[in-house]
Amino acid sequence: MNQTKKLTIMAMFTAIGIVGAAFVWFPAGIARAYPVQHAVNVLAAVLLGPGPAVMIAFVIGLLRNMLGLGTILAFPGGMIGALLAGLFYRWKKKNGMAALGEIIGTALIGSIIAVPIVQFFLGEAAAVLAFLPGFFISSAAGAALALLILSRWKPNWSREKPQ
Repeated sequence: MNQTKKLTIMAMFTAIGIVGAAFVWFPAGIARAYPVQHAVNVLAAVLLGPGPAVMIAFVIGLLRNMLGLGTILAFPGGMIGALLAGLFYRWKKKNGMAALGEIIGTALIGSIIAVPIVQFFLGEAAAVLAFLPGFFISSAAGAALALLILSRWKPNWSREKPQ
């Protein structure tokens, strides 16, 4: 895939993540669930790889914060989830592994890293268990959405060669 096509696809995933954040969210514990973000992470991880997936998650988090659609917590969960989704997919070449990587990266590792971030930036004490349920619900819903999309649609521009 040439660089222009790859950057265009990354921009499209970023736009989908921003629009999805504006219209598709629900409360999940003390956090908001943004399943479209997590679906984009899994799709980008499978179709483009871990590096582009992390870059997309960062840009979506940055724009969501600038537009008032998210909080600082968009960074640890989204970026770590995207990274693990890409690495798990690269490891086993299975869509389900990408979804599992998204859930582990966001819900488990992201919620652990969110605690010091909240303490530093917001000056509030928080426990890991406060973030874990919301992060899990959000990432699991998004991963399921991505698996549904991937089961029905195989674009010809993915990293895999046709058989």
